[in-house]
Order: sequence, then C-alpha cells, then structure tokens
Amino acid sequence: MKRRLFLKDTMAATAGIFVIPTIIPSHVLGKNPPGDKINIGLIGCGRIARDHNLPELFKYDSALVTAVSDLDSKRMADGKKIIEEYYDSKTGKKGYVNVKMYKDYRQMLADKSVDAVIICTPDHWHAQPAIEAALAGKDIYIQKPLTLTIKEGRLLSDVVKKKSVILQVGAQCRSSEPQYRKAAELVRNGRIGKLHTVKIGMPGDPAGPEVTAMPVPETFDYNTWLGSTPEVFYNELHVHPQKDYSRPGWLRNEQFGAGMITGWGSHFFDYSAWGMDTEYTGPVSVEAVAQFPRSGIWNVHGDFMLKAEYRNGLTMYAGSGYPYGVRYEGETGWIFVTHAGTPKLDASDPSLLNSEIKESEIRLYMTSEHHGNWLDCIRDRKQTISPVEVGHRACSLCLISHIAMKVPGILKWDPDNERFTNSDEANSMLKRNQRAPFGTDYLKLT
Repeated sequence: MKRRLFLKDTMAATAGIFVIPTIIPSHVLGKNPPGDKINIGLIGCGRIARDHNLPELFKYDSALVTAVSDLDSKRMADGKKIIEEYYDSKTGKKGYVNVKMYKDYRQMLADKSVDAVIICTPDHWHAQPAIEAALAGKDIYIQKPLTLTIKEGRLLSDVVKKKSVILQVGAQCRSSEPQYRKAAELVRNGRIGKLHTVKIGMPGDPAGPEVTAMPVPETFDYNTWLGSTPEVFYNELHVHPQKDYSRPGWLRNEQFGAGMITGWGSHFFDYSAWGMDTEYTGPVSVEAVAQFPRSGIWNVHGDFMLKAEYRNGLTMYAGSGYPYGVRYEGETGWIFVTHAGTPKLDASDPSLLNSEIKESEIRLYMTSEHHGNWLDCIRDRKQTISPVEVGHRACSLCLISHIAMKVPGILKWDPDNERFTNSDEANSMLKRNQRAPFGTDYLKLT
C-alpha cells in the first residue's frame, strides 16, 4: 500500500477508529489436520527476525512462512528472499513458496490464508499489531517487551483472552535454558529454606553522540514507522542501520523503548517470578535511582538500582551492580542462575543442584523449544509456557521500575488494580500520548 493511501485510509476511518475485520483462521475451525502446515506471517524483517525467529521456525515442518511485512521495502525484500531460498533448498523445489509482501501489516491480517503471526517490530510497534492480530483471530508470537505501557499491556492481555488466541511471549530462556526452570523448582520446593530476597544483575546503556537530520531513505516509510510517537527528524542512529542488520539505535531511545529495564528486565523479571511464585501479580512498592544521559541521541537509562517489595514478604533488588543473572536467597542458602558465563547454575551448597524434584512436589511447565511450544499450542489450543498475562506482569514490573527511576521516593503499587496509590505523577506515566491516526487509542475493539 502506498504511503498516501495508507494515511488516507486510516484517517477516513470513522471518528479516527481502525476497523479490523473479524477473521477466523483455518485452525480454529478445525480445518488443519495434523499433516497440514501452519501458515505464518512475519511482521518486521529486521535483526531479531533474521537472526532468531526465522532460524527457529525453520526447524519445524509443521510451520510455513508465507508472508512478510516491513516499512522498509529493502528489508522486506531481503526477508522474502531468505525465506524462499531456504524452502527451495530444503525441498529441492524451485519456487516452493511465493512469499507475499505487505507494506501494511493489516492487509496481512486480513489474509485468510495466514493462521498466525510473529511480531518482530520495534517496541513501540508491539501493542497495536498484537491487539489487531488477536481481533483478527490470528495466533501470535511476540517479542518482548510485551508493550511499553501498563494500559496497553492490560488491553492486550484482555483481548487475547477474550478472542481465545494463542500467544507466546519471546521469553525464550524459559525453554532454551533449562537451568532457569530448575532453579525456580528448587526454590519453590524449599531447597534453600524460605525465600526472602532476590537479586538481579543486568546492564544499562551508554549515551550516544550528537546528531543532525539525515534524508529519509526512499525505501523507508519513516512517518508510519514513528507510529503513535511524536514526529522527530530522521537519523539512522535512532532507527536501524541501512547497510546491515546490526543492533539498532532505537533500542536506546525512550521514544521507541525504555532501555535495558525492558530489554533484559522482561527476561529476568519473568524468570525470577517463576521461583518467587509471583507470575500473576506484582510488587506492592517500588523505588529506584538511575543515571540518564544529559546529551546525545540516545537517552535511555544507564546504571541503575531498584528495590521492589511484595505482599508475601519478598524483597527484590535489581541493578547494574549485581552479577548478570538471578540470585535467590533463602533462610538456609542461595541459588544463582544465568545463561552467560560459567557455571550457569550455582548454589551455596552445590549438592542442592542434584536434588530430585519428586512427583508430589511443585513441577513447573517444561519444554525445550519455545517456537515449537507455540506451534504445538496452536494445534492443541493449550496455554504456552510464556502466556500473555505472565508476559504482561513481567513487563509491568519493568515499566513501573522505569517510572520509579523518574519519580523520587517509594511508590506504592496496587498490583490488582494496576495503579499507584500515592502518586498522581507516577499514574500519569501508565500510558503515553498517541499521535493519530496511529496507536491503540484509535482501535475499534468490538
């Protein structure tokens, strides 16, 4: 779709509302017997799609990537080429699949042949396509963080549950790094006595250089890429590289993300909640301090320190001063788990790590393949290992921690109503202003 037609169509929607047709994919109707493929559309063809999602999907004969969407036509064409060449090579059949290209992902969602989508967009473009996909009846794999605001996270979780679609959050270490599940099971089953403290180590981001406006590449629809965020001049350092697929600069810009607190916090807060038994709730208070750049194009937080307290008496600390990973501390010992360095699993008493979890004890969800688990759940309509509400709660802790970095003092949090009880300023940050016609504020939800 041409940019002018895209804007014309969106502005013409009644009262600024996007209308998404109700589409029921074939697997929901029971039309996919076990031998059929699950047809998947890829929304976003950048680094995470190329380096992670596509290689993982290619492992499974039950999945077939049939469509791609990206606002950078060069990246979209690259994605199509990678997919078609893979299937040609695998099957020995030239032209085995003709991957459709959609500049406007909403056209992909209207394609009845697409059963499910993987959302690999920048963080500020997570919530809207995920909600629209759920409304269209598509099953969803979405990269973390789930959303950038508490309001959008609650909306997405509610819509996914209402529409009974299968959603997997890209917290892949739940599946690919079994030491996280093992550590959580040992803690949940009392191997270090009563848990009282959790300490999480993760980094911040550096400041960036001063920059000026650059010409927008002809292949890139920058206005739509900005989406619901404010208009700002184009510079490659706060979008993505044009010559390669290295780490994009938008990850370090608060307009499009929140930095490492959501980047790695979405992982570590999720994995630690497994052991804390807090997957479906949150803290009752949070306080934080952080360093922010005073100049330059990148403005997300650097070094930080966070404290969160829970109703069950647990205290969590997180910051760049702790070893990279999660450390559980109990009355009789500690367990440390990470996916970087050696050992990946350690304990005050190493013999604890050989402790058998009995049938009568707490056993957590187990799978070794994150994308495979998603595909299996599409088939059997069961809950994934990283479902939407769990993802929302982990992301919520990231987001209220980010708010606490900016609002001094102890913030009291009500995890049931998802509101601060002692700060209007903090509550004002639970949502973001949205630039029409983009954003979830303009969606028609019925």
